[in-house]
Amino acid sequence: MSASRSSHAWGLLLTLVLAACGGGSPGSGDDVPTVRVGSKKFTESVILGDMVTQLARSTGARAVHRRELGGTTVLWEALRRGELDVYPEYTGTLRQELLSGRKLPDDAALREALEEEGLRLSAPLGFNNTYALGMKEAEAERLGIRRISDLLAHPELRFGFSNEFMDRADGWPALRERYRLPQRDVRGLDHDLAYRGLESGALQVTDLYSTDAEIAAYGLRVLEDDLHHFPAYDAVLLYRADLESRAPDALAALRRLEGRLSEAEMVKLNARARLERTPEAQVAADFLASTLGITAEVRGESLSARIWRRTREHLFLVAVSLLAALALAIPLGVLAARRPRLGQAVLGLAGIIQTVPSLALLVVMIPLLGIGSRPAIAALFLYSLLPIVRNTAAGLSGIPLEIRESAEALGLPSRARLWRIELPMAAPSILAGIQTAAVINVGTATLGALVGAGGYGQPILTGIRLDDVGLILEGAIPAAALALLASALFEAVERAVVPKGLRLRAESESR
Repeated sequence: MSASRSSHAWGLLLTLVLAACGGGSPGSGDDVPTVRVGSKKFTESVILGDMVTQLARSTGARAVHRRELGGTTVLWEALRRGELDVYPEYTGTLRQELLSGRKLPDDAALREALEEEGLRLSAPLGFNNTYALGMKEAEAERLGIRRISDLLAHPELRFGFSNEFMDRADGWPALRERYRLPQRDVRGLDHDLAYRGLESGALQVTDLYSTDAEIAAYGLRVLEDDLHHFPAYDAVLLYRADLESRAPDALAALRRLEGRLSEAEMVKLNARARLERTPEAQVAADFLASTLGITAEVRGESLSARIWRRTREHLFLVAVSLLAALALAIPLGVLAARRPRLGQAVLGLAGIIQTVPSLALLVVMIPLLGIGSRPAIAALFLYSLLPIVRNTAAGLSGIPLEIRESAEALGLPSRARLWRIELPMAAPSILAGIQTAAVINVGTATLGALVGAGGYGQPILTGIRLDDVGLILEGAIPAAALALLASALFEAVERAVVPKGLRLRAESESR
């Protein structure tokens, strides 16, 4: 097979693998509309997403809730691409973050800018969930801090802000400039972890959402925004314009939420979910029943059923990405061994990919592949290349020269030498690379939950958000067990397919 034909074959295989990952819009063969709902990875957004999902279902529509997607940009891009139909958003985020370059003066200008993107906005749901800064009440009282301006006199305070707030147009950089704040010991961390940081004393000031139930639960003082830096963050539903024609009844039902949620009511709903550990779907159902008279059945799922479902999702991500990597990495390893100069370039590129933070790589994949399993599989595929390519090249290069010369003296063609002598002798090294890639994939696949890929990362994210160790362990323990199982599986494969003499030789060389 020629090099160009081989390259085409590998490319076709990878295309088919990515196509098999699903994605795209869920369709149906009947006239029942499908409404795809998204939510961010904080409790309030999940509750609102569940409300929207249950309202859409009440009209007979199929509603799918992609819960706890990682970050505003992820949902925004998914909505623009048509992978989501609606998600809860805030006017301040739209103006200051997503459309910050437009300098939109009012809601009319905001709606006009969204129309250009094929998007529309509901009327406000009834509450303003603005940003604020907060600290422990006792410490604020001791230091005499009531306003953000008061922080000027305390440069020693340790600040910790949510990662998104650290980079937002209306976040820490702009806040620091507006108030001329001198603090330099500023850390970025998950929003939910910041509350625990305040409680432990590791942090002294963090950013809050004004409807967070933790403000009262942790005894925090909300500092007055005396220079009025933060804009209004009116909660709204952001949806695709074509939803009006595709699912008009569902959209009409969603808009029944307009003006029905006060700030006090939202705080209570958040408290039920965050502090009382009531499932968000049940919180949403109870609100809809009491306020709108809409009854929704919330079905629970047993622990075993949840773990089995997440296991299937996780195995799918790991298996497909690893198979795709095998199809490309072993030929690249052969190429690297036979052409050392080109091999250095291949290994260098694979090494560079390995250094890219996994979360960054996932986000980069979203504009190309959307949300769901496809960007997660693509990222895992790229991370799998280096160990397999490197070990394949090392195993082939380590074959003694006399053995190669003997094979050539026997008159064996190049392909026969590769398949009958070189690859079998390099098998221990190749399998070790595959084993390493598999274990890496099992761990890294947990981040796929941030882009809607599911897997063991979903309960871990939810557990961190709800400060629920049980949920964290529900994802972490099976992930660790799967990594150990994958490692044991490849060790068993090595014992089955690699002759004992080659295994002993590989072990002695590794020592």
